[in-house]
Amino acid sequence: MKAALLGGDRFTADVLRNLKAAILNEEVATGKRDEGLNDSEVEKIIAREVKKRAESVRMYEAGGRPELAENEKLESSVLEAYLPKQLSENEIAEIVEQTIDEMGATGMQSMGLVIKAVKEKVGNTADGALVASTVKSKLSN
Repeated sequence: MKAALLGGDRFTADVLRNLKAAILNEEVATGKRDEGLNDSEVEKIIAREVKKRAESVRMYEAGGRPELAENEKLESSVLEAYLPKQLSENEIAEIVEQTIDEMGATGMQSMGLVIKAVKEKVGNTADGALVASTVKSKLSN
């Protein structure tokens, strides 16, 4: 944030200031204000903020407000720079297949367990909705 301010990039500084506020809110809500959040928890907050921006883009575009959607896209791109590289759909599919084989999972009744195991493996490098849809499609075949 300091580098953005010194560089004259007010937009990036404002986005990062909002992110800092979201992190502070989470620290207060979880009672971790003194010790702070760990990196994984901060990554989850950033991912949640990116997801909020994506939802806003969809809503603005559906409402015929492309100028507002563009602003949300720009904010999202600033935030995404602070997330770990996201896995591709193919990489997620491979991990899902590997996890299903390891667990010996069959049928939709084990879907929740497989999703949980895959999320533990990939952490914040994959979108939860994409993981869930991939698991569902693999288990239904």
